[in-house]
Amino acid sequence: MPSLKSHVVSFVLRHSRKQAFSSPENLQRWIVAARKTEDHHPPAALHQRFEIQTRSVGGFPVYEIAPRAGEHKRILYLHGGAYVFEITPYHWYLIADMADRLGYGITVPIYPIAPEHDFHAMFGMVGAVYRQMLDETEAEDIVFMGDSAGGNMAVVLTMMAAEEGLPVPSRHVLISPGLDVSLANPEVFEAERKDPWLGIAGGREAIRLYSAGMDPTDWRISPVYGDLSVLPKTLLLTGSRDLLTPDNLIFAQKASAAGVEVELVYEEGMFHVWPLIDMPEARRARQHIVAFLTDDASTRAERETAKSSTKTSSQHTNHFGQTINRLGERDEIAER
Repeated sequence: MPSLKSHVVSFVLRHSRKQAFSSPENLQRWIVAARKTEDHHPPAALHQRFEIQTRSVGGFPVYEIAPRAGEHKRILYLHGGAYVFEITPYHWYLIADMADRLGYGITVPIYPIAPEHDFHAMFGMVGAVYRQMLDETEAEDIVFMGDSAGGNMAVVLTMMAAEEGLPVPSRHVLISPGLDVSLANPEVFEAERKDPWLGIAGGREAIRLYSAGMDPTDWRISPVYGDLSVLPKTLLLTGSRDLLTPDNLIFAQKASAAGVEVELVYEEGMFHVWPLIDMPEARRARQHIVAFLTDDASTRAERETAKSSTKTSSQHTNHFGQTINRLGERDEIAER
């Protein structure tokens, strides 16, 4: 049963952030308002806890949280925000928690966002960041982690790296990723009614602003249509009250069929990117992430405990059976 706090957060979202995604005009207004207050800097408390360095790539800042002594693994964290909003303190506190619990170095690019910039600028910058990481760290020691739009970017960046002949990261952690913006799946419209945060009208406007005119079924925009076989072992977290979930379940099914090892965490009653919020369900989700990335005997036991409270892919993909059966039709759309 969802926690009391999750119900409170859902209520607040429905009567605040949901408005941003209710229409193209509202999204534009929220973007204008956000530009007056957004601040990408890590909160002061993080500077007191971690060694954080800043550098510039393509004129945009990249923050580096130093790894624990003796640790070689690194996370490239790509923040969400519908491609139009900046990183928030919620992202930073999740990043800090991962740095604390894992000890990995964490690279956080403040990539260019729309409408001031588009797809090409975003991936030009994050692609350069990844190539620099490869100069210093073996790909087997690199993890891509991203939420929402950042989850999409993690998958697309891996596909682009594979296309260029670069080594791909060892693992993905995808938190409520947006993996298909084509709206070919009618389940999405049903899911929107339950979602306290996201809306299709505003979401389509965000895609229009950043996609540089590319077709929604282009794999660079909707990676579910790309070559999923190049992806690494993946943890995907998605909730029952997120309009992106129907397509996330399809992605998990297709990736598994392509030979990718996918661990899918489906949390009943949870909304978009719930692991960023301080509440019981988020703590359980973060436990899954740590267990997935460390995968040792002690964390394996923790993961089994978490699974007793969280429903996973095998229990839920049947609900979307009719949608999954339409995959062939959707692939034909992508090929045209």
